[in-house]
Amino acid sequence: MAKMYSSIRNIVLSIGCWALVACSPTPTNVTKVNQTPEIYPDYVGVTIPVDIAPLNFAMADDAFATIDVEVKGTKGGSIHANGDYADFDVDEWHQLLKQNKGGALTFAVCAKKDGQWTGYQEFTVNVSDEPLEAWGITYRRIPPSYEMYSKMGLYQRNLSNFDEEALLVNTQTPNQCLNCHTANRTNPDQFVFHVRGNHGATAIGKNGIELLKAKNDSLGGSMVYPYWHPGGRYCAFSTNKTSQMFHTNMKNKRIEVYDSSSDVFVYDTETHTVLGDTIIMKKYWAENTPAFSPDGKWLYFTTAKRQIYPTDYDKEKYSLCRISFDEKTGKLGEQVDTLQSAESTGKSYTWPRPSYDGRYLMYTQTDFGYFSIWHPEADLWLLDLQTGETRPMTEVNSERTESWHNWNVNSRWFLFTSRRENGLYTQIYLSMLDKQGQATKPFLLPQRDPKRYYRELLYSFNTPDFTSKPVDYDSYQTAMKLSGKERVATKFQ
Repeated sequence: MAKMYSSIRNIVLSIGCWALVACSPTPTNVTKVNQTPEIYPDYVGVTIPVDIAPLNFAMADDAFATIDVEVKGTKGGSIHANGDYADFDVDEWHQLLKQNKGGALTFAVCAKKDGQWTGYQEFTVNVSDEPLEAWGITYRRIPPSYEMYSKMGLYQRNLSNFDEEALLVNTQTPNQCLNCHTANRTNPDQFVFHVRGNHGATAIGKNGIELLKAKNDSLGGSMVYPYWHPGGRYCAFSTNKTSQMFHTNMKNKRIEVYDSSSDVFVYDTETHTVLGDTIIMKKYWAENTPAFSPDGKWLYFTTAKRQIYPTDYDKEKYSLCRISFDEKTGKLGEQVDTLQSAESTGKSYTWPRPSYDGRYLMYTQTDFGYFSIWHPEADLWLLDLQTGETRPMTEVNSERTESWHNWNVNSRWFLFTSRRENGLYTQIYLSMLDKQGQATKPFLLPQRDPKRYYRELLYSFNTPDFTSKPVDYDSYQTAMKLSGKERVATKFQ
């Protein structure tokens, strides 16, 4: 009897599979055209790591009903997809990429519109032999709201497939603002994030989770933008009194975010001590966006002369600086080096992020201010720390905002957010930096059904970073701890 039921089940499955194939006809009477297909996302000519999720795509024109794609590797192997979008099997995709590491894939696309099949010129995707060395990425998803932040959350995503998991959602906190999740050099064993609100806290993940009081009266604010020292004992922060205003006569700008005051300091996780220093906490200056060098000997930050707010907001221009740091004593040096002078260039610099191999410093340049995600002119720049030369990253920049960038652990891959698609929502792009310091064409973070996903998702991605392995902690227990009253007080030195 069991064998009979098994046979019936196999017949039903076979009929079902045949029916699915029959619903997606193969190309016939194909008209060839001398152009590459316009697809969404635009993956034509990109370079990808061997362990990235399938580059599923659809025709950019919604009038196309069916797409048929044959992918072949220059070192062998092939896969096929057919349907309303190209949905590649995950296992077959990874097998093909491993076989063609250091080679390329050619994509042959046919698409059906108004009953007619069109065959396009093949396009290639390069498969890099540079490893990604990351399990996935972390990011915050937030609606692009202005006065009410509504539902937001911290998430992690497996880059080899499409699995996403919430680390913490603000409905668990309850309904407080969750700031960025920041790991130490992509290692999630050490992380920090901040919860704003009347019952806020700074969460330090290091041998368990420790909740610090959200504010220190000596600082006059809370611990906002963090960056870990590579040794793990120290973490640099800025403390910011942030405000926002709305533009009424600018078509391409909706909102401006500025700080009425801000400072940079170093926090000692072992002694719960805020190590303040007047050299980077000047009364009439606003210091911001700190980042340690990969050897831990330098602290990068930005600084601007405070203006009269909000009237002179567009006169606030940040210089890019650094100061030495002694890990043994926890003390800063006595001299500040200016790497990019706002006074000399008339531009503003923000979000310095050194590559972990110590070669480059990637930063964002804007016309003024530091909160670059609302600046359509914001572009990524690359400073060569060996030669001192700096340049705009024209290979990845667009006519709209580029910002919130981070490196992978081997400093060959980086990610960033961009509003290039519609000017409204920030999305995550990835690119590789070759041995000559040139970036490859960026590609949009892959999704299972990308056109539907990005059209229906009413959230922006921000503060993305690579993670070497999944973040392992109990979301429920963290939320319960955040709802409690226990907080560790910090001392100011």
